[in-house]
Amino acid sequence: MDFNNIEEIKMNGFTGFITVQSLWNDKSILPKQKGVYFVLNPDFKNTKFIFPGVGGFFKDKNPNVTIEELKRNHVSDSLVVYIGKAGSPDGNANLYKRLGQFLHFGQGKKIGHWGGRLIWQLANHKDLIICWKVTEGEIPREVEKLLIDEYCRQFHKLPFTNLTN
Repeated sequence: MDFNNIEEIKMNGFTGFITVQSLWNDKSILPKQKGVYFVLNPDFKNTKFIFPGVGGFFKDKNPNVTIEELKRNHVSDSLVVYIGKAGSPDGNANLYKRLGQFLHFGQGKKIGHWGGRLIWQLANHKDLIICWKVTEGEIPREVEKLLIDEYCRQFHKLPFTNLTN
């Protein structure tokens, strides 16, 4: 998959393509099923960072990193800034719940969504786009890992805010 081509991402079963701001206003569109999701930066060629960011301090841990670390992690030629998952074989998490946590964390709330926390240090975090794919019959973690591996083959590093694989 070409991670910079929205039409190809759609052809791979991703839907939604809703801004963070829109989802902050109404997240009812999010599916209550397990799946994977991408966070896209439509302005990836003109990325600006902020310090501090707007992410919440879960268990009093500072979610912010230095501007220098943000620059080191940044993949300057990539539309996709994060690949995430929602659901495990024995859990009840779904895209609605997991993305809800993610969005609340970005509103500064004390939520345990540490993954992708660097997103909230992007100046245009409200304009980021979230799309998702329901993984019916598949384990979201396995699909996420395959997508991250494919991404790494294309860009030779992890997506900007995926700090581990």
